[in-house]
Amino acid sequence: MSSSSDSHTTFTSPYTHNVVGGSASNYIKKVLDDLVHIPSRRPPQKLFASTIMDSMILADVCIGSMAEEPARLEGKVVIQLVVNEGSSVYSEHMLNLANTVHGGCIAYFVDFCSSLALVALDVHQNNDYTLSVSQALNIVFHSPAALGETIRIVNMSVSSGGRSATGRTEIWNDSHKRIVASGTHIKMLPSKSKVKL
Repeated sequence: MSSSSDSHTTFTSPYTHNVVGGSASNYIKKVLDDLVHIPSRRPPQKLFASTIMDSMILADVCIGSMAEEPARLEGKVVIQLVVNEGSSVYSEHMLNLANTVHGGCIAYFVDFCSSLALVALDVHQNNDYTLSVSQALNIVFHSPAALGETIRIVNMSVSSGGRSATGRTEIWNDSHKRIVASGTHIKMLPSKSKVKL
């Protein structure tokens, strides 16, 4: 499959049954949807925040020119979900003692979701993506999001190339039309391990 634009077709997630909007090709949308729903695809595999991942809806994936520098491309990915408290003993809770989204959960959103924007751009440019590791997260908390409220996580690639890449995230409370948190995520290619005999 090609990562070229499929603007005349639509992609519907087999996991959430929602149509994924945006200008990215169906191939890129499928790659991201599969990443978001790894827990559904591989149930025995234990991953951090797997029940939170499964509650995410891939809403929009775009590849386009950066507003500030039109000669450069930008990946943009929008994720939606409802703040929940988990449905079983084994599900991760998003909440702190005040029944709002925990700061650690916000950090997870910035880490995981900003990576999706970088993957989208990587797949568009190279028809594949390379796994990278986090080097730094910088998060500013603006306002709470409470149980039952809908949040929208907007992620953009900032820079990509060489050994490092940077993504930016804004988390919005759609129920109250206010920003919850914003963050920057720097990722890098892992060092090759040195085998010692």
